[in-house]
Amino acid sequence: MCVLAHKAMVGSMTVSVNSTPPVDLYANGTVHHAELLPASDDDHGGIIVDMKEPMDPDIFHAKLRASLSLWGQQGKKGIWIKLPIALANLVETAVKKGFQYHHAEPNYLMLVYWIPETPSTIPANASHRVCVGAIVLNDKREVLVVQEKSGIFQGKGVWKIPTGVVDEGEEIFMAAVREVKEETAIDTEFLEILAFRQWHKSFFEKSDLVFLCMLRPLSFDIQKQDLEIEAAQWMPFEEYAAQPVAQNHELFTYIIDLCLAKVDRDYIGFSPQPLRSTLNDQISYLYSNARDLNQSSSADRQ
Repeated sequence: MCVLAHKAMVGSMTVSVNSTPPVDLYANGTVHHAELLPASDDDHGGIIVDMKEPMDPDIFHAKLRASLSLWGQQGKKGIWIKLPIALANLVETAVKKGFQYHHAEPNYLMLVYWIPETPSTIPANASHRVCVGAIVLNDKREVLVVQEKSGIFQGKGVWKIPTGVVDEGEEIFMAAVREVKEETAIDTEFLEILAFRQWHKSFFEKSDLVFLCMLRPLSFDIQKQDLEIEAAQWMPFEEYAAQPVAQNHELFTYIIDLCLAKVDRDYIGFSPQPLRSTLNDQISYLYSNARDLNQSSSADRQ
């Protein structure tokens, strides 16, 4: 599951807030007066515990035990506990009660527990990063290339296209424009996604989805980013294609073939088409071959 999809799901689960005053729990014919953790129902028969206030681990343990008992009697399923980094002292208590790590962000840790004696349907943590590679060609048939100060090509004299990771909440086409601007100070207009690659076991056992994007330059004066970029230039395409690495590295070969197909032939990639959600009026993007789609639609209308 992608990072954004998972976060959208978890972030939208809260629908009603349970009261937290003491409740009566029934166990072995005995009534127990117990305090519960602050929690809310999710959309899938589970519970979200959003911890915000400091709590002694012993008190947390008692409330967690009582809460799990009640939620089990209510037929709840997946239990999510969101612990801010300031409450990291409660992690051990939750883990000892059977909770597992699900995912972590800079300011919180998400723990999860499955109550029923059935296979868990809790979605796994995000499995992929989304990355972009930006192919920028000018009217002189020159490609914008960089040499990086780190990575597998560090110090090897290899010229490559600008690349980077899509930020949280960022569209693919926006990320491509941003990465080019950050690394070279060149302003660009996004044209198309020409191809994409899925690469497994890339980053801490996670996979990468790498989208190769075509952009049109709007400025031409390069000012390289000193932190990550060793050098940047406009390079004749034939010189870029003649690099030894281009003969031995299949991704470079495909980038060259895609450029030639786009410039010299009739290759059409995917461009972003805005879609408005009927649920919350939010804009998302569908990437498609807009030219052929429009021609097909026009033919159907005739």
